Amino acid sequence: MQRILVTGGAGFIGSHFVRYLLRHHPAVSVTVLDKLTYAGILENLAGIRDDPRFRLVVGDVADPDAVRNAIAGCSAVAHLAAESHVDRSLMDPGGCVHTQVHGTLTLLQASLEAHVERFLLVSTDEVYGPVLEGSASEESLLRPSSPYSATKAAAEHLAHAYAVTYDLPVLITRGSNNLGPYQYPEKMLPLFITNALEDRPLPIYGDGHQRRDWLHVEDHCAALDLVLREGEPGTIYNVGSGEERENLAMARAILARLGKPETLITFVQDRPGHDRRYSVATERIRTLGWQPRYSLDQALEETIRWYQENQAWWKRIKAGEYQEYYRRMYLERSVLAPSG
Repeated sequence: MQRILVTGGAGFIGSHFVRYLLRHHPAVSVTVLDKLTYAGILENLAGIRDDPRFRLVVGDVADPDAVRNAIAGCSAVAHLAAESHVDRSLMDPGGCVHTQVHGTLTLLQASLEAHVERFLLVSTDEVYGPVLEGSASEESLLRPSSPYSATKAAAEHLAHAYAVTYDLPVLITRGSNNLGPYQYPEKMLPLFITNALEDRPLPIYGDGHQRRDWLHVEDHCAALDLVLREGEPGTIYNVGSGEERENLAMARAILARLGKPETLITFVQDRPGHDRRYSVATERIRTLGWQPRYSLDQALEETIRWYQENQAWWKRIKAGEYQEYYRRMYLERSVLAPSG
């Protein structure tokens, strides 16, 4: 049985990817390495933690001992662990450097020593910086604007160096903005949805005309799985739906679906270095046979419905109740002790 290490597997995209692997590949087992910080939530893994093919290691991706423990017996690595919220990266750039740079370096070295057969680094379209016209190809210049995207670009360069210098079989994906269930409600769409459900203001940066390519998280997971299995080592793959929409239009669509007034939209001062538009060319990954299954309207409808039906999950987060939850669960080693 192939065992895959997924870092950040208790986060939004990571937990979906773990579920995807276990659901689609009966002969695959998964080890998750997650520090269980504010956005790494055990509840995201509900229903699979008792699966005999699942193993959880609680630890920091920048901790060599934790990484060596997690990678033992794994033949492939999918590296998703990241401090991914741009606003937080503006306030704490060092956190991004720790996880994205030191963490990636630690994982690359451990992967080299463990002789893994595939190493997938999950990056972001934000490494390109603003794409005002056309779409960025995998060969486009990287011009990251935030500490978050700069450290993701640094992680890519480290991965590339290990591929060239040490022949580590590295693959890189650059995904567009994701939406779907279990996304932490500090991110724009779940913040807008949950605020609207509570009749609270929807804060729009600047004029709201920033454009993003929106991708359902399940389509993203399908792309990651395909690249991990069939991608050419040393290659970068853009992943995007091709469906762009402005932030303001997304806010209006959410309000319309929930029957809420547009007076809830509140314009706030734009954040520093806010990129105006992202867009990626996806011909390369489509040659592998990937294409999105969800239209943006379908993805948004499903996402809104999930937050409507799972209010206990996000209300505890927004109330700050998970801080004590994390502390208690982390100390109860019997709950989190690695198995298998």
